[in-house]
Amino acid sequence: MKHLDIIEMAHHDASVRTTVSIDDDLFEKLKDAAAKRRQPFTAIVNETLRQGLSAQRTRAARRQPFRVETFDSAFRPGVDPLRLNQLLDDLEVRRAGEPSPG
Repeated sequence: MKHLDIIEMAHHDASVRTTVSIDDDLFEKLKDAAAKRRQPFTAIVNETLRQGLSAQRTRAARRQPFRVETFDSAFRPGVDPLRLNQLLDDLEVRRAGEPSPG
């Protein structure tokens, strides 16, 4: 894990220094991005953090609450209309096991 000291000179007219621990794989990706784009490492870290945080806000704002549409049904609670054939089969098996009237 790499430890980085980031100095941002223009933050509300105050100099801010923050030490951040970044996993090695993320450090390499950020370093590569900074080299490819020819930008300072700090700028890439700040941009990446801003994008990640704004994406979280957008996702949360976009998320709609889950709603269940209710409807009136001819079936009683607990009766699964998709298993009615099984109910008929069970009744036939019961009837087959009963002695015949006679």
